[in-house]
Amino acid sequence: MKTDPHQRDLFAATRGTGPRGTPPGVEPISVSQITAMIKAAIERNLPPVVYVVGEISNFKRHSSGHVYLTLKDASSELACVMWRNMAAALKFSPTDGLEVVATGSIEVFERAGRYQLYIRKLEPRGVGALELAFRQLCERLEKEGVFEQRHKQPIPRYPARMAIVTSPTGAAIQDMLRTIQRRFPCVHLLLYPVRVQGPGAAKEIAGAIRRLNAQSESLGGLDVMIVGRGGGSLEDLWAFNEEVVARAIFASRIPVISAVGHEVDVTVADLVADVRAATPTAAAELAVPVLDEVLAHLTTQASRLERNVRARKDVLAAKLNGLLQRTALREPARTVRRREQVVDELTNRMHRCVIDRVRARRGRLDRLEPVVARIAPHAYLRHKADTLGAARSRLRESARRALLRALQFMYSAERRLERATPFHRTQLLAERVTRLSAMLPSLMRHRVRLLNGTVGSIAGRLEAGSHRRVLSRGYSVTRTKKGRKVVRSVRDLEDRQRLVTELADGAFDSEVINLEQLELFE
Repeated sequence: MKTDPHQRDLFAATRGTGPRGTPPGVEPISVSQITAMIKAAIERNLPPVVYVVGEISNFKRHSSGHVYLTLKDASSELACVMWRNMAAALKFSPTDGLEVVATGSIEVFERAGRYQLYIRKLEPRGVGALELAFRQLCERLEKEGVFEQRHKQPIPRYPARMAIVTSPTGAAIQDMLRTIQRRFPCVHLLLYPVRVQGPGAAKEIAGAIRRLNAQSESLGGLDVMIVGRGGGSLEDLWAFNEEVVARAIFASRIPVISAVGHEVDVTVADLVADVRAATPTAAAELAVPVLDEVLAHLTTQASRLERNVRARKDVLAAKLNGLLQRTALREPARTVRRREQVVDELTNRMHRCVIDRVRARRGRLDRLEPVVARIAPHAYLRHKADTLGAARSRLRESARRALLRALQFMYSAERRLERATPFHRTQLLAERVTRLSAMLPSLMRHRVRLLNGTVGSIAGRLEAGSHRRVLSRGYSVTRTKKGRKVVRSVRDLEDRQRLVTELADGAFDSEVINLEQLELFE
């Protein structure tokens, strides 16, 4: 068996009398030396170029442009790196669950003491098992119409009670609680703890959604429900891609906001839910309004109502003054006398019309009488005389009925004219204005009392949920001294950065002395 010269030199350095605790003649070697030996063994026994088939998981594109991912199969995983210049040449966007063929070399990353595949070329081979299952489930549910917009329920604008279905130990619940407490502290929250990944997690989530719907009335009524978790790989989020969870969300009578992973993560639960939020924090912002904005809106509406009532009163008063200034209201008798004159003229015209018609008929009879005397016998004359008498009787009756109808119309018109006089209408309007003026002060005082009570109640709840109360229970708030930005993560800090920590009874300054950071390798 041939021995590598470099390896012989390494073992040659171990000869001699060993220190205490080692066999005689054996000298211990350093971590760097053993890592170099492993690296040499890998480079000697593996081909310079390997072709690896696997499913992408934990894909991440760093801000530097380098790509980090894991290739896996049914039983093993392999860490992979793709440098910026090679990643920029990719013709597709690698995603978790995609089966690919990676071309590169196996090398040892000495600083971390692990081997990894340095990818030079990456080509898609097919879709991974999880991704394929996801697509098949989406296609099946889409054919059933589960994703259609007509099934989506609106989210209440001002929820009184809401439930959150998530893990009680994750960072997502803390972000949601902080956001809701900051925006709308008067809402009543109910946390339903479930597992959000691993075997059985999907059944727990679906069971929680069904039980909250069944017990909504006994819980006082739930206005909205948030279902979700923080970010993770496709495997971590898979519980929200199960059909049992999708069916439970679709059957929920309570509006559901899905908040799974980050903005780039899309699950079946996001597609079925009534509203999809990019992150858990965004879900909390969608679920509740900002209390300060609500109070400002109420104040604006109250001012607007007061202005409208005052303007309406001014308009009615001006209209009344205008009516009182009209001549018809100052001298109503003049208008009545003019109407009476019109009635008299109509009566005279009707009498003249009747008389003219009677005279015309009589003249016609006078003209026909000589003709009848010359040509008609006595029988014919008597017959015509009878006909003429009947016609004359009908004429008189018609004239009498026409005169009676005219008199009735005149009487009805006189009554209507009396009811529609401006003086009578002015009295009604004056009484109405007096009644509204008397009611307005009491209505305004009642409205102001209601608004004062509402503002007092909201102020009490704001005081009960203020951050000072939270600080008095032993909590603190840390901000950067420059910019006064709240520190939410260690990634927001830098060495030698000045901080200000606020407690319940005061504040103090501090400085970051040593900040542990993960070193990225090129």
